[in-house]
Amino acid sequence: MVNNYDDNSIEILEGLEAVRKRPGMYIGSVDSRGLHHCVWEIVDNAVDEALNGYGKEITIQLNKDGSCSVSDSGRGMPVGKHKSGKNTLEVIFTVLHAGGKFSEAGGYKTSGGLHGVGASVVNALSSWLEVEVCRDKKRYLMRFENGGKKTFPLQELGSTNRTGSKVTFLPDKKIFSTIQFNYATICERAQEQAFLLNGVKLTVIDEKNNEKKEFAYHDGLRAFMDFIHEDADVLHDTVCFSGSSNGINVDIAFQYSDSYQENTFSYVNLVRTKDGGSHEVGYKSAFTKTINDFARSIGLIKDKDKNLEGADIREGLTSIIAVSIPESILQFEGQTKGKLGTPEAKSAVEGIVSEKLMYYLQENKDIAVNLIKKMQRAAIAREAARKAKDEARAGRKNVTKSKQLLSGKLANAQSKDYSKLELFLVEGDSAGGSAKKCRDSRYQAILPLRGKVLNTEKASTIDIEKNEELNTIVHCLGAGVGSHFSIEDIHYDKVIIMTDADTDGAHIQILLLTFFYRFMRELIETGHVYLAMPPLYRVIKNKEMIYCYSDEELNALREDGVKLDIQRYKGLGEMDADQLWDTTMDPEKRTLIKVSIEDAALCERRISVLMGNKADLRREWIEKHIDFTLEENYTVERNG
Repeated sequence: MVNNYDDNSIEILEGLEAVRKRPGMYIGSVDSRGLHHCVWEIVDNAVDEALNGYGKEITIQLNKDGSCSVSDSGRGMPVGKHKSGKNTLEVIFTVLHAGGKFSEAGGYKTSGGLHGVGASVVNALSSWLEVEVCRDKKRYLMRFENGGKKTFPLQELGSTNRTGSKVTFLPDKKIFSTIQFNYATICERAQEQAFLLNGVKLTVIDEKNNEKKEFAYHDGLRAFMDFIHEDADVLHDTVCFSGSSNGINVDIAFQYSDSYQENTFSYVNLVRTKDGGSHEVGYKSAFTKTINDFARSIGLIKDKDKNLEGADIREGLTSIIAVSIPESILQFEGQTKGKLGTPEAKSAVEGIVSEKLMYYLQENKDIAVNLIKKMQRAAIAREAARKAKDEARAGRKNVTKSKQLLSGKLANAQSKDYSKLELFLVEGDSAGGSAKKCRDSRYQAILPLRGKVLNTEKASTIDIEKNEELNTIVHCLGAGVGSHFSIEDIHYDKVIIMTDADTDGAHIQILLLTFFYRFMRELIETGHVYLAMPPLYRVIKNKEMIYCYSDEELNALREDGVKLDIQRYKGLGEMDADQLWDTTMDPEKRTLIKVSIEDAALCERRISVLMGNKADLRREWIEKHIDFTLEENYTVERNG
């Protein structure tokens, strides 16, 4: 083995080569998610212009040749000579960490794009990219090819009265696993941006399918809340208020529903802060203190009583927090910009929420009293659950019941190293039996499920405790449920849902995912939930056994005309233990789908619509998004 590690081993990647060699470092992945991230990088530049008052229209167009164009009506990118000696437009698209957001001279008071890598990264990952600029009464065009390696000189195209920039790029198929943009995905993101950009119109056009959608709102946060709560039974009208402190602008919207979950959607300069940060801390602390102060002032909490806890106050509360922070003090924690670190944001949000929320409560006393009584009921339920948990831990109650609940069902793993353990939630006793036979008993635990579990979209923790299947899952995981769930106590690194590859199996997956989302959301957010991928077919071709996981794989085997012996698996129970291990459970061979939450607001709404009580909304969504077709019927000759 050659193992030379010397001076010549150190490689310097010039220009954009580093991006092409390690694209995941810049856009996360090279699948569909990374592909669309490129769109957002260019859109974010246009949004930054609008956010700072330059231009009120942004258009995203999917072109017939597979490229994507993003245009805005901002000032237009600079096209003169840069101090480096190159054309400024070339610098923007070929040099990492070059942009107008690092100094006040760039004209950006606020911006979500801090690192200055967006335009150049997209160029690096494109077969070609063109940028058209309108400014100073003239039109200009510059083209780049082969990941920015080839640059064509700036062209002056003529005169114009417009201003703005248009970037068109074709993703490099040598980089991405797919270069097909998804119109619906882009529309969903554009709508979310429009909610936060009052008065700015975002248009999405699909040239291939002749589709067009426009999104523009003048009361964006209220419209956003209506979007999130489309299927919810709300307890009052959306409350919105705004304020400014030390140059930080704060916009808040909140609304209670009859659910048991808390949802917080926070943004900084239009960037979604999924991991929260100082603005969320300020909001929650001010909300808790103000509610308690008001409740005491009207006698709902007596002098001798404890304050309501934050978890009880926020049960059923959906909040939208949007702050705009000057570049000079903006701090994100980590590369992903998922958590705000600016300490000034905490005090700014605290002050505004304390003042405006107290005013709302005083002016809407009837609503406030009803909400506080709801919080007090939540506190009583929480305290009862805490006492029951303490008694169970002390061995005075429920221990025997818990053991009986798990005995005969759970085939646990032998190792006590939770970081290596896997829990398979298996559909049916038959498949559960096969899984128990073939598993690696050191690290894999099997829990068979009988039938379909409870739809927990409108359930309470009491409903969970009464449901045997879900209660068993809660006991197996060992980390609590609902507001008492603690990811630190989880007994398994992977929770793998393994169901039949049919509609019933898909339904069971959805029911379990709804349960995890509503009552153990952190389990999903921290990447512990997976879906197993059993094969659809076992095929014998030229005496070789092949497993096919999709109809496309099967059709590819048919192309050479060789006669196939095909077995369509109707369920996991049709596989023997060895087949189940080889195809679905062996860590060396299996394929798992990791469940994640990409768009929290859309996820909340989608689950509410599809799993909620309003059948008309569910039917409308299905008719709009699902194409029902008859599967091709075919007959297969079997050997033997």
